[in-house]
Amino acid sequence: MTVRLTLSQARRAALLAQGLAKTRPTAPPTTRSVGRILDKLQLLQIDSVNVLVRSHYLPVFSRLGAYDPAVLDRFAGRHPRRLTEYWAHEASFIDPALFPHLRPWQRRTWSGASGMDPVLRSSLEERILTLLASSRALTAGQVQERLGHSEQRSTDNWGWNWSAVKRVLEDLFARGEISSAGRTSSFERRYAPSARVLPTSDLAAEEADPREAILVLTERAAAALGIGTVRSFADYFRTPVRDTAEAVRILEGRGVLTRAQVGSWNRPAYLHRDAAIPRRAAGRALLSPFDSLVFDRPRLEELFGFHYRLEIYTPAAARRYGYYVLPFLLGETMAARVDLKADRATGRLLVRGSYAEPGAPAGTADELAAEVGTMAEWLGLQQVVVEPVGDLAAPLSAALGRR
Repeated sequence: MTVRLTLSQARRAALLAQGLAKTRPTAPPTTRSVGRILDKLQLLQIDSVNVLVRSHYLPVFSRLGAYDPAVLDRFAGRHPRRLTEYWAHEASFIDPALFPHLRPWQRRTWSGASGMDPVLRSSLEERILTLLASSRALTAGQVQERLGHSEQRSTDNWGWNWSAVKRVLEDLFARGEISSAGRTSSFERRYAPSARVLPTSDLAAEEADPREAILVLTERAAAALGIGTVRSFADYFRTPVRDTAEAVRILEGRGVLTRAQVGSWNRPAYLHRDAAIPRRAAGRALLSPFDSLVFDRPRLEELFGFHYRLEIYTPAAARRYGYYVLPFLLGETMAARVDLKADRATGRLLVRGSYAEPGAPAGTADELAAEVGTMAEWLGLQQVVVEPVGDLAAPLSAALGRR
């Protein structure tokens, strides 16, 4: 059976699945409401850029408003953890129950010390595991210092130019033998044996059968997305497309997924059995560049007609929209994009550029002003300053003045 959906219906199904279709609850966010969002999303992508706020804090704000970020810190930093860090869609906080299912797929994707001298690698692995088993969680630098291993840089073609200790640590992390027990204020991982980090030692010891694991990951991705293609399901946890396609075939046969024809798309989509299509989408949110609605750029463009690139690594003179640009969702439309910076020293949220999308709804400036104001309050910033860059700058500044 194939269901036929308009592009608008597909957008609304996707927004509902991602927790972005409804207006935010008026009650203050609670630990329980944060947990419900995490259950929906399955992962929070991590990134080190802190020009606004660490990216993993933003998706919950986008869906709940001014929540306490310390809730996430507790989820990821206190035993028994409700979040643990592992490779998923890049480095991510995940439900620890997914750890055994991700291991057989991510270890082959991310393992990176294979080019090292095997004798050096084996020796370092043994010494690192022995050290971490008898110490508190340690950063790579602390491990290096404890081992007395000089900072010899690789002279091979290793692109990141990591020390041998760092490379072995990352390889052990990718294999799931060690995990991150948290991060320092400078965002360095603190490594510890996985059995000490995960809620139970069974999770650390278990590695799911790859065929079962791909079914679990594909079903979780489909539930989080609501509707998607094989490629978008594979992208969510970065699983191989061919194996994901086979999992989709099996899940379709079990009735978990239903084939869908969306508008004029030239390949089939699949609707998760728990997905629903609301009559309208009424959400409003500034979205992290690494939000799970946004990080799959081809899907974002297919669903919303919104071409988006993060220009952090683009030379300043060649940037079109700015350094750290957030899409602005209004209803079921990507209505605008804004380049934001938290100037913590002066207590200001800087809107360094603001741009309306073609066909942006009436009232976009007023809605964006309200959202930017809410974000400034959440970040503890006392003032919003709109720089005169972009076609939305003047109306946004005027709307902020009316608040």
